[in-house]
Amino acid sequence: MNAPAPKRPGRAGLALCGVRIALNGTELVAGLTLAVAPGEVATVMGPSGAGKSSLLSYLCGTLDAAFAAQGEIWVDGREVSRLPVERRRIGILFQDDLLFPHLTVGENLLFAIPREIPGRRARRELVRRALAEAGLPGMEDRDPATLSGGQRARVALMRTLLSRPRAVLLDEPFSRLDAPLKAAIRQFVFDHVRAEGLPTLLVTHDPEDARAAGGPLLQLGPGLRDGREDPGAPAARNREDAP
Repeated sequence: MNAPAPKRPGRAGLALCGVRIALNGTELVAGLTLAVAPGEVATVMGPSGAGKSSLLSYLCGTLDAAFAAQGEIWVDGREVSRLPVERRRIGILFQDDLLFPHLTVGENLLFAIPREIPGRRARRELVRRALAEAGLPGMEDRDPATLSGGQRARVALMRTLLSRPRAVLLDEPFSRLDAPLKAAIRQFVFDHVRAEGLPTLLVTHDPEDARAAGGPLLQLGPGLRDGREDPGAPAARNREDAP
């Protein structure tokens, strides 16, 4: 069945229109159409192998050539599916913080700041403010290896935000944190993307993450066919009302 022609999305937010991803002839994501408003956190859930991480890879432009993919990706009214990674303005936060071990905390953050922001003093001031906002003032010269798991997670988020994304992808970034820390870091991340007005797509296996996100919930896997829900799929909601 052919997916209906997608409508042109509005100017604000993240919109996926008719996204299909297949591997070796097996369709993983089937005609997905989804709208995520500025400051909203939408959640994608599903079993392993359902295409969750492949969907994020397609959105940020790093999907392996072994996959066949098509469909439109709109960020603030701009179609970006044919643009290189660095021009899509889509940030991503992974399970691992991926801080560079050979750089200080401050240098890790400086690395993310776009080149169009000139001046050493201005760039360092952005780093100082980011660390203060994260509750880590004065830690510019710290070795990342000396930070706690929660501190590293906050630095990783601030590095993503300093890259000035227009949308954010979260690839199970809380899954390796213990329960008390997980709740605190999850709230820290959600508060910041909402405050920045960033449309955010979260991939997770944890229903508590989805409840905390509070936005649209999409179930990938047997419950989804051609961008619509199977009536028998519980707790799944696929937003087909992109503006």
